[in-house]
Amino acid sequence: MQRNVTKKLLAWKDSQRRKPLIVRGARQIGKTWSIEQFGQNHYSALHKIDFEKRRDVHAVFDGNLDPKKLIAELEILLNQKIDPNNELLFFDEIQACPNALASLRYFYEEMPELHLVAAGSLLEFALSESSFPVGRVQFLNMHPCTFHEFLCATGKDLLADKLHEPPTQLPDTIHQALLDELKRYMFVGGMPEAVKTYAKSESMIDAFEVHSEIVDAYQRDFYKYAPRADKHCLAQVLESVSATVGEQIKYSRLAEGFSNPTIHKAFDLLENARVIKKIRSVPHIGWPLGTGCSNKRFKATVVDIGLMQQLAHVPVSREIQHPDLLSIFRGKLAEQFVAQELLASRDREVFYWSRAQRGSSSEVDFVIESDDAILPIEVKSGKGGSLRSLHLMMEKYPDCRSGTVLYSGTYSDRPEQKLRFLPLYYAGAL
Repeated sequence: MQRNVTKKLLAWKDSQRRKPLIVRGARQIGKTWSIEQFGQNHYSALHKIDFEKRRDVHAVFDGNLDPKKLIAELEILLNQKIDPNNELLFFDEIQACPNALASLRYFYEEMPELHLVAAGSLLEFALSESSFPVGRVQFLNMHPCTFHEFLCATGKDLLADKLHEPPTQLPDTIHQALLDELKRYMFVGGMPEAVKTYAKSESMIDAFEVHSEIVDAYQRDFYKYAPRADKHCLAQVLESVSATVGEQIKYSRLAEGFSNPTIHKAFDLLENARVIKKIRSVPHIGWPLGTGCSNKRFKATVVDIGLMQQLAHVPVSREIQHPDLLSIFRGKLAEQFVAQELLASRDREVFYWSRAQRGSSSEVDFVIESDDAILPIEVKSGKGGSLRSLHLMMEKYPDCRSGTVLYSGTYSDRPEQKLRFLPLYYAGAL
């Protein structure tokens, strides 16, 4: 399976400013596999330490964290010599050993030639409790497989190449083929195990079983959050967010029988675990985008579109029959897909614009920075409609020189309206 993160890992490997790297991301999005493949393919040797499995290694990090002493003892336990210049040292599940996390600063300061990558689950909790200073490590955020990666994993490499070309009017056969594959992706999602299972069996039912197993694993993780939050509240919040993608969030509606502070805490913990992502409303458009955002007006998205439809109990047998992708589950799968693609391709925060006035409200689905301009994005079912909010935003803010509408039709440029209509599958290319 080709993962886009490999290019970023290679850039880190070759950087003159290389520091110990922490790969962050939700559970089961492929962090361990990607790092192992990277180490095996681009180094003379890979040395992996799983701190959850190798509890005996924890003692190495007790007390003195001198890098030379640590490497010498690790070599004995691994029964392998470690060449800092040509081999990769991989600390997996590093959150299980806080002292190993703290050691990263000393590897940076005293052994900068060492190629060291760390990864783990629920890392944000460990990072918040760790004392290592900012600036001694680098971070790399990982996401589920994008639509492009899904196409490559399922043997559609030539079709995937079309997504990396400048958006244009494609032949009807190619356009329809991409829409057909996108519908499959909307239900299979991008969790690597689900993609791999579907690629082998071509059965969505098999992929759904994987989703169920991953959701169960996430819910078992809720016990690890204690005493930070109530596990029943966490489960309700996660299901509610999945069912309300694209809607403005009100904490009181996310879980029954719990106070707003309890729900707020559960939401924040799920976001720290990278299972959900807050998308904040920008009250005005300017540079830098996001200035003045309020934490009171926001929407949310789930880590993966496949898990989202599992958690939201989407009636797949009925919804999959919709011919228009933007009609599936009342358009929520399409908005989840766009958010997921934007977050993965840009690795920066994504916003939306809303204006609430008495008797009138306006909202634009997404707002991002694009080159030297601010780009508003609407997700619509067709070319019809007034797109009133989009036009209002562009009239009000001159930094929005053009707008993009993502829909299930073909490419269409409308310079007189300062609009571009793009097929939904181009979301990751924005």
